[in-house]
Parts: sequence; C-alpha cells; structure tokens
Amino acid sequence: MATTKTRTKGTKNVKPATAGAARTPKARRAARCETLDVEVRNSVAMVALARPDVHNAFNATLIDELNRTLRALDADDTVRAVILLGQGRSFCAGADLGWMKAMAAYGHAENVADAAALAAMLATLARLSKPTIARVHGPAFGGGVGLVACCDIAIAAYDATFSLSEAKLGLIPATISPYVIEAIGARHARRYFLSAERFTAAEAFRIGLVHEIVPGGELDARINEMLGSLLVAGPGAQAAAKALIRAVAHRPIDGEVIADTAERIAAARASAEGREGVAAFLDKRAPAWTPAALKPE
Repeated sequence: MATTKTRTKGTKNVKPATAGAARTPKARRAARCETLDVEVRNSVAMVALARPDVHNAFNATLIDELNRTLRALDADDTVRAVILLGQGRSFCAGADLGWMKAMAAYGHAENVADAAALAAMLATLARLSKPTIARVHGPAFGGGVGLVACCDIAIAAYDATFSLSEAKLGLIPATISPYVIEAIGARHARRYFLSAERFTAAEAFRIGLVHEIVPGGELDARINEMLGSLLVAGPGAQAAAKALIRAVAHRPIDGEVIADTAERIAAARASAEGREGVAAFLDKRAPAWTPAALKPE
C-alpha cells in the first residue's frame, strides 16, 4: 500500500491523540488493499482512496474493498471515527473509464448486480455507526459527490470542485441520489443533476453539500479540531443519535414518533454510558470514554 500524504497539525483543542499525531506504536495498518490506504491511529481510522493516477476513480475493486473496510472498521470497538480522503490531486473523480467501458458491454442482469454493489457500499458508509468525516480537496465528481454526501461531516478546501457529471455521459446519478438529495434538497438537485455543471466549494457550502470550507493549508487542522469534539462525546450516544436521525427524519411528528423518541431517551438514560456521562458531569470530571490525551490536565 502507498502511504498517505495526509498529515494533520495539532491544535490547542486537540492534543496529538487524533489524526495529527506523529506515528506512534498505537498506529496500525489495516489489511493490505489494492485500492485503499487504511491506517488506524489513536482511535481514528484514515481511509484514503489510493488510485491517484486515475484521480481515485471507482472501479469494482475499490467499491468492494471500501465496503469491506468500512464494515470491518464499524465492527472494531477501538475505532471512534473515520476520515475518508483521497490521495494525490483529487478526492474522487467518480467512475473509472475502463470500468465504465466494461459496464457498457454488460447485460441488464450484470448491470443491476454491478450497481447493487455500489449502492451497498454507499449504504454502508451512510449507515456507519461511528462519525465519518469527508476530507475534500481537488475534484469530487459523480460518485465522489456521493461519498461526500454519505459522510456525517464534510469539510472542503477552497479549491475543491464538484460536479454531478453523469448526464454528460447520458447517465443518471441513481445510486448516489438518495444521499445527495438528502444533503442538498430536491430543488438544487434539479439543477445540478440536469446541468452536470461544475461548481465551487463555496457553492457546495451554500447548497449544503459540505459543512465548512477552509484554505487548503488549514484543512487538516480544522479536521483535527472536529475530531477533538467528536472524541469527547459518548460513542454509544453517537451511534444512537445517528439511528435517531434516520428514524425521525422526514416523518410527521405524530404519536408514534413521540412515543419512539421517549423510548430512545429512556434507553439512553438507563445505559451504562448514559449513567457514566451524567455521573461524570456531576462529579466535574471527564467521562471514562474520553481519550487520555483529551482529558483536562
């Protein structure tokens, strides 16, 4: 595996326990992948798309490896957060041309199976129980926009560019559409799905695709600050909060939803993590899940 070039500087808010730390004995590499570079460092997994020569474009291997890697990280209790990034000059340029050429020769059943694999990977990313951050630089086109939309938090460099480019090829952004429309809304989707035009990081921020935009040189530092906030929250609460959003979003506030939310907070209060969190607050101490490097001195 190639080694990711991403290095995050520490900040006042985050000590070297997150992605910005120099490599320590706590850092470990995941199983070798052909298309990914995966490193877990001090409870943060950095998943780098590692096909820089083709702008980290999707092919069948990358889709499969990313799906399996994300599932493994989700099952790893030592991992608290996942950063998705791209090596080289791009975040992700969408579909690989060779892969697209092969798909053009597929029959209907083969195309459905191929699209289902991509849809499954996107669903895995979107439903991950742990916080996910998209670190976006350079171009993010087609399926790359889908990856951004699937992540919980997206932070982009000022020079990042975006395009839902499928219509230029006579295609549609079908498998990514639930996540992109959730992020930007149907009104903006009607423009960018149809025009396939490129747009800037500022426009991506305006329409809700990314949460923040920063100078390229500050991208890693800002992500490090965000990790500092994420790692002091309860991991069980974060997983439950993500499930809560999926359960409540786009539903009428009826009796069923009200009863469900009451059940969920009752379960959280009675959980070991909930009891520890309240006790720590009352005792004016850091809760047990807080990384040592982030505890007050």
